[in-house]
Amino acid sequence: DNATDNRIISESSEMNEYETLTAKFHFVDLAGSERLKRTGATGERAKEGISINCGLLALGNVISALGDKSKKATHVPYRDSKLTRLLQDSLGGNSQTLMIACVSPSDRDFMETLNTLKYANRARNIKNKVMVNQDRASQQINALRSEIARLQMELMEYKTGKRIIDEEGVESINDMFHENAMLQTENNNLRVRIKAMQETIDALRARITQLMSDQANQVLARTGDGNEEISNMIHNYIKEIEDLR
Repeated sequence: DNATDNRIISESSEMNEYETLTAKFHFVDLAGSERLKRTGATGERAKEGISINCGLLALGNVISALGDKSKKATHVPYRDSKLTRLLQDSLGGNSQTLMIACVSPSDRDFMETLNTLKYANRARNIKNKVMVNQDRASQQINALRSEIARLQMELMEYKTGKRIIDEEGVESINDMFHENAMLQTENNNLRVRIKAMQETIDALRARITQLMSDQANQVLARTGDGNEEISNMIHNYIKEIEDLR
């Protein structure tokens, strides 16, 4: 029998939540019902057989109360034996339960086989509805964390001036905050434009400097070494152009 008790804490994108899954797994080997006349048991083994039969009888009563639609309103005797207490979650609870009935093809065991099949048929009539259980404490913790996050956001808005409280105690959104935000956005856009224009100016200045340098070199080439004064002046001019770069 597999009885499941799930506790889940939902994961939030804003906070680091943890998902917790807990489950119980019951695997029970039910001893067969034995007739004392047939087994011939005595002493301690006879007492053990009687105890087994009492447990199976209590389990059969629980199965009958849960599987019979006409007995739904009656009391389910879970406390009649330790076996039924152990399997209370698996029988009629929030669980998935599997029962395997072992039978014999021998004619000698006909009555035991018939009783086992009747027993299994009654157990098959039990309909469990499995659903995920959420821990209420975890839900409350999540709600409190969300409330704390909301209050922290409001506190930050008060500190930044987005929210204000007037003399009458009425809360409102500060118009100056929106105006300041718009001005900051406009200022950022202007900074971007100035940066782009500065890059264009630098590129044009470099181009002009290159053209002036080329022109000076051409004049120097035409002048040659004939006029030393003009040649020195052109060299100084070229050096000044290189420094401007």
